[in-house]
Amino acid sequence: MSNSRSGQVKNRAPAPIQISAEQILREAAERQEQHVLEPIVKIHDAEEYQSHLRDRRQNYETNIRYRREHMSNWVKYARFEEDNKEFERSRSIYERALEVDHRSSELWLRYAEFEMRNEFVNHARNVLDRGVQILPRVDFLWYKYVYMEEMVGDLPKCRAVFERWMEWLPDDNGWLSYVRFESRCGQWDKARSVMERYANEYPCAK
Repeated sequence: MSNSRSGQVKNRAPAPIQISAEQILREAAERQEQHVLEPIVKIHDAEEYQSHLRDRRQNYETNIRYRREHMSNWVKYARFEEDNKEFERSRSIYERALEVDHRSSELWLRYAEFEMRNEFVNHARNVLDRGVQILPRVDFLWYKYVYMEEMVGDLPKCRAVFERWMEWLPDDNGWLSYVRFESRCGQWDKARSVMERYANEYPCAK
């Protein structure tokens, strides 16, 4: 990439305090609002249930109409639909939210986690792929992407995602995550190759 090195920091020595991928994902989650369980509403029949859904949707639509820029309102709305197993509606709400702010990294993360939570792996893959294309410098999206691919056992796909990430010359933790992945796979030659590439890109880290 022609401009990927333009803002490169010259001193690539490892930071005195190293942060793991798990810490980054945990901190991202902690910055998000906790999911609050809705109060229990007694529903007696299907008609009453549909009426309840219509009322709640109207309230959520009113909230986002007046506060479109607050992504938490969109996420709450999407989570309401998810809780009611209305997955297509939930997906549609996330897409509408992205039209408002497609550069919200936490919105992309929430969207991907919704797909993963409900085992829509291909949908999650699509969301994360779009997210890292728009926000390639946001490391926790890449961490989530490679984590998912490794968890579903698609190791070649995981490796391909790591390779795409390394093209953006991430910090030390990104490279070391790649090395650890290859080590977990028992691919010691590949792990050594990644480490050599890292050292060549950042001679100060040798």
